[in-house]
Amino acid sequence: MDKYRYLIVGGGMSGDAAVRGIRELDPDGTVGLVSAERVPPYNRPPLSKGLWKGAPLERVWRRTEELGVSLHLGRTVQVLDLRHKQVTDHTGQVYSFDRLLLATGGTPRQLPQDGVLYFRTLDDYQQLRQLAEEGRRFLVIGGGFIGSEITAALVHVGRSVTLTFLEEGVGGRLFPRGLSLFLNDYYRERGVEVLPEQSVVGVERAGGQFRVHLQSGRRVEADGVVAGLGIRPNTELASSAGLPVEDGIVVDEFLRAGHPDVFAAGDGTRFFNPVLGARLRVEHEDNANAQGRTAGRNMAGAQEAYTHLPFFYSDLFDLGYEAVGELDPRLEVVEDWQEPYRQGVVYYLRGGRVRGVLLWNVWGQVGAARQLLAEPGPHDAGGLRGRLPR
Repeated sequence: MDKYRYLIVGGGMSGDAAVRGIRELDPDGTVGLVSAERVPPYNRPPLSKGLWKGAPLERVWRRTEELGVSLHLGRTVQVLDLRHKQVTDHTGQVYSFDRLLLATGGTPRQLPQDGVLYFRTLDDYQQLRQLAEEGRRFLVIGGGFIGSEITAALVHVGRSVTLTFLEEGVGGRLFPRGLSLFLNDYYRERGVEVLPEQSVVGVERAGGQFRVHLQSGRRVEADGVVAGLGIRPNTELASSAGLPVEDGIVVDEFLRAGHPDVFAAGDGTRFFNPVLGARLRVEHEDNANAQGRTAGRNMAGAQEAYTHLPFFYSDLFDLGYEAVGELDPRLEVVEDWQEPYRQGVVYYLRGGRVRGVLLWNVWGQVGAARQLLAEPGPHDAGGLRGRLPR
């Protein structure tokens, strides 16, 4: 049995950030990290961004091994025994702990058809990069965060891409309708075949080729099929141990997961944000880093409430954005464009209070957007236009 003062289950960005948080307060306590991946923790955003533009692979590594931590790679934890404060991995190896962090992340949502690559890990990136070297035609399923980025990445390396999704426009679950429909045309201008409001009903493989059948009757031939359909939080370990679960592992303000010595952080964690007055589960880099660090510090004895409101960002060819809060086009939307759909700020409101801000090709305003979300209001279109620099 391996014994640790601090044990982290999950080798993603949150797990690494937690190690760093621990080391800020406890430079000597033993730390173990158990990860299902066979490589040390790395940064995920370059997998769909910088690596496709020539950034070297070496830049993704977070160098967790330099922090005095024992890495147990290629191990999946299957049992959490709270009574004896130990976990058991799939090989039967047992690890005991004084404090535990569950940074178990999520699993990509999948279609019932075989042969589709679900893009999330470094291994997925390497598989897709190899496919892109061998093939010319690709089908990307999903017009959200991952699907839109992977489409742009494949076009950047000269591949032909068909993009299909259920919504009316690219990013339709985040952006106002006009902006979403503009992105359809914007992607088409860059050579992408955009097929909105389509679902996949069948995938056939013949050798190295794919034949994908859409609900409309359309058939798409491709050398590779990639899907970005969101994730399902990995809560089975927590649930089986009797910890609170509700579309994620539920934590208190100090990121404790229903037990004084068990914490949770990252994509699979549901936490309360005081600015929005609601429980959130956030699947983006800023939350992974900030929440992981706070969890690590609290494991090492700090009592710091996690009040951070995370932001997220993306690059779509020559356009890019940063956003904070709740982006839901079903809310009241106020659009403030310097140049329509090219540069501007979009505000999302409910009951006169700003719930989210989209900074479209506008940079350096995340802090000001957070301050705006903290204001009780009431706000209206007249008062918001021009509020943040465009």
